[in-house]
Amino acid sequence: MRKDTDLLGTLMIPDDAYYGIQTQRAVENFSVSGQTAVDVPFFLWSIAAIKLAAAQANTQIGALDAGIADAIVKASAEVMDGALDAHFPIDIFQGGGGTSTNMNMNEVVANRANEIMTGKIGYDAVHPNTHVNMGQSTNDVIPAAMKMTCRVNVKRLIDELQKLEAALAEKSKAFENKVKLGRTCLQDAVPMTFGQQFGGYRSQVARLVERLTLANEDALSLPLGATAIGTGLSTHEGYLEAVYQRLEAVTGEKYCPEDDFFDGLQNGDFYLDISAQLKKIAAFLSKMATDFRIQGSGPRAGFNEIRVPAVQPGSSIMPGKINPVMPELVNQVAYQVIGNDVVVTMAVEGGELDLNVWEPVIIKALFESCTLLTRVIPLFIDKCLAAIEINEEVSERYARESTALATVISSLFGYQVGSRVAKAAYGKKCSVREIVLEEKLLMPEQADYLLDPMVMTDPKKSAAALKRYQDESETH
Repeated sequence: MRKDTDLLGTLMIPDDAYYGIQTQRAVENFSVSGQTAVDVPFFLWSIAAIKLAAAQANTQIGALDAGIADAIVKASAEVMDGALDAHFPIDIFQGGGGTSTNMNMNEVVANRANEIMTGKIGYDAVHPNTHVNMGQSTNDVIPAAMKMTCRVNVKRLIDELQKLEAALAEKSKAFENKVKLGRTCLQDAVPMTFGQQFGGYRSQVARLVERLTLANEDALSLPLGATAIGTGLSTHEGYLEAVYQRLEAVTGEKYCPEDDFFDGLQNGDFYLDISAQLKKIAAFLSKMATDFRIQGSGPRAGFNEIRVPAVQPGSSIMPGKINPVMPELVNQVAYQVIGNDVVVTMAVEGGELDLNVWEPVIIKALFESCTLLTRVIPLFIDKCLAAIEINEEVSERYARESTALATVISSLFGYQVGSRVAKAAYGKKCSVREIVLEEKLLMPEQADYLLDPMVMTDPKKSAAALKRYQDESETH
């Protein structure tokens, strides 16, 4: 064990730990969730990228010794590679607006850089505040890293959404001639195709991708350089331009300073926007999953018009029971994401005066949502969507026997006649076609082309059928 001292006193730190006393105090103060910054994809990577770029920038403008900067760069690169993850033990929940996480990074980079320069851990050559944190504050580093983290994570989610869009397009094409009964208010409606159903899903995903991509562009504007409250105090001349140039070289992204640093540190509308997009994605996925659960219900006492893939037995007591576990997984992820949106909303609203200090819980909620969605979508595609099948016998019978087919009769003879036909078909437990023929409203051939469920799914074909009937009526 080694001693480390700060303004509150002295603590013992494990000899092999690259972190220091501020990290140790945070571990003792905040251990509540068991989750750390390591559990947030690309968060430590983003902070380390900032430390690396800042060291290079400060050297470029003559504010930092080149040897120290080189050691900081090497140590930061090791953090970015994940080689030092074990040295970031602080709980993701913490007071101080992320100060503990920033100091954890400063201490790890400083100790490792010092080891690179001198062969031993310590601050003899490299100090966490003086050198690693030069020209920075927790208050600009953490929100900048959050937006960088968002940029990367949202891109990964968009990749998965595009795969979902492709899978839905494939299903829409495969099911374009598979008729089904539409439903509104969980009641029988007019026919449609499964291709139209899945095509509607595909269109929604395309729109979600478009909106999320647009929102993610705002992640390129960072508050880095604002330091404590937006004034840029403690930065050297030329630092701001240099650090953004270096950050672009490190990350490959063209980051730029926010238009107003004071705005950037106080207001979190960017997080609200991203969280809202994630909530929209979750709500859609949950709706689609619920559709599959309803349509696959049964098999004897439910809809039973689609077959959701069986991936595991569904009951410890009922033999042969299979549950729609993958759609149910999606539902639960969606509920968590929607709940996280409330957390982000409250944390943004709760920011007071010149800094929002609730960034740790925003990090936890926002990137948990992003990670959950990114992970659940490929599982849903592989274990559910890709293998969904249509129970054609059942779905065609539903479409053929629906009293909603009387909608066509309403178009021809008026709503009252259509209503009477539908009621008679329901009461006699027979089809609309049978009632129409019984009442001699249509000839059999006319009933064939007018009451064909597939014809009714296509507006051009259904309009042509009505026109054909009208022409025939005028002729006779």
